[in-house]
Amino acid sequence: MPKVAPEPIRDPQSDHLLTPQNCVIALIDFQPGQYATVTSSSRAEIDLGVVTLAKLAVAYDVPIVVSTVAVDMGVNEPTVPEIMNELPGVTQIDRTGVNAWEDADFKAAIEATGRKKVVMAGLWTEVCLSFPTLDMLAEGYEVYPVADAVGGTSKVTHDRAFDRMIAAGAQPVTAIAFGCELMRNWEREDADVFRRIFNWYFQTKRQLGLWGGGTVPSAG
Repeated sequence: MPKVAPEPIRDPQSDHLLTPQNCVIALIDFQPGQYATVTSSSRAEIDLGVVTLAKLAVAYDVPIVVSTVAVDMGVNEPTVPEIMNELPGVTQIDRTGVNAWEDADFKAAIEATGRKKVVMAGLWTEVCLSFPTLDMLAEGYEVYPVADAVGGTSKVTHDRAFDRMIAAGAQPVTAIAFGCELMRNWEREDADVFRRIFNWYFQTKRQLGLWGGGTVPSAG
């Protein structure tokens, strides 16, 4: 018989996989100065992943915390508009240190969500992503670095940072896979929420010249 009915929804609070109800997204230091020194991936690739995360946060009402470094000091510029334009009403939390978890306001914003699963992306991979990841893991959080939404000063520094985070217990994800994990079933009533982001992602990937050939997939 054809299968056209969705499977039952598991408890979204206790599910060991990521759901809109059990995770928080953190974006760290997506600022012009950081982008300028990243060589492990192109800005277009990073932006595609990060903007996808922002769209998912809004579409699924997932709490999102955005942090910057040294803006109040007059050293750096804020988060790039490509990201913040997707996040109306979200306030950027500035800090002075390289490790966001050592900043009281950032830590309080994460704790205020009451969620222990943190989907995180940041520039650079080896510093601004890995340091808070290691601290949060040590404090009992589950951390999911988004591999296609981050970048390091070299491929070596990026790769070794992921080695270190994984060894400590981090669980890497990618942007579209994260979206699939939130959506879970194409026959659910809210599947169109992800379907729009899914189609935007692959169309944008092709327009940016990041598509390797063949037919661009569509979720209908």
